[in-house]
Amino acid sequence: MILSNIRVKPLTAAIGAEVEGVSLAEPLSDATFTALHDALMDHQVIFFRDQEMTLEQHKDFGRRFGDLHVHPAAPGPKGHPEILVIHADEKSKHVAGEGWHTDVSCDVEPPMGSILHIHTAPEVGGDTLFSNMYAAYESLSDRMQQFLDGLTAMHRSEHVHKGRYGLKEKLRDDDYPEAIHPVVRTHPVTGRKGLYVNASFTTRIMELSKAESHDILQMLCNHIARGVQFQCRYRWENNSVAFWDNRCVQHHAAWDYYPNVRHGYRVTIQGDRPV
Repeated sequence: MILSNIRVKPLTAAIGAEVEGVSLAEPLSDATFTALHDALMDHQVIFFRDQEMTLEQHKDFGRRFGDLHVHPAAPGPKGHPEILVIHADEKSKHVAGEGWHTDVSCDVEPPMGSILHIHTAPEVGGDTLFSNMYAAYESLSDRMQQFLDGLTAMHRSEHVHKGRYGLKEKLRDDDYPEAIHPVVRTHPVTGRKGLYVNASFTTRIMELSKAESHDILQMLCNHIARGVQFQCRYRWENNSVAFWDNRCVQHHAAWDYYPNVRHGYRVTIQGDRPV
């Protein structure tokens, strides 16, 4: 795709594209917005190099695509509740996004998309892997697709978020959201079906027994993790940006750079209830 000086270059055949020729710190024209939105719909995750943005500019870019989400368990920097700090160093005991997941799927209306701006990348390591959930669903057998269609699953957050973000005040149990969503989700823009269960937040398929649910979820999570044919891997550099569609993408942040520093900020865009 070419729009004036904007070029979209696919990263793999299945998912991901790098976008050149746009400054995310500047207000987007309608034509540029449309080009980026179309690229996101076509490739599920889009990447940008050499982007310098203030926190306000980062939020302005996110707001072009919708209202911003405030994380339920991770307060942002002072004056920026919509910002999620992504940081790891020699003192870290865990990092955000270590397992395959889609962001905050425990919300009743989970985020539409996430935009991560890495300011400081390790020289080696720290890649993020992304997986196409359309392709994950489509690569299942017809019989398995038919079985999964119509099932629903519980997504919970307490076991993921509790004690993870250094909160000075402990949250009440009812501050940790949970929701029931379809196992197979239809994307509201593309109309395509994709898997919508993940290893981090999904705890139970509601229509199955506990043992059946455990085994089916394990099979699906293994299928997603092993599906190298529908994944891409992004190597971060300083001032790189990734923008992914949580409705049809899962991601996994590799923590293979300890004790080095990886630092940046994420804004997350509100979504709608999965159907």
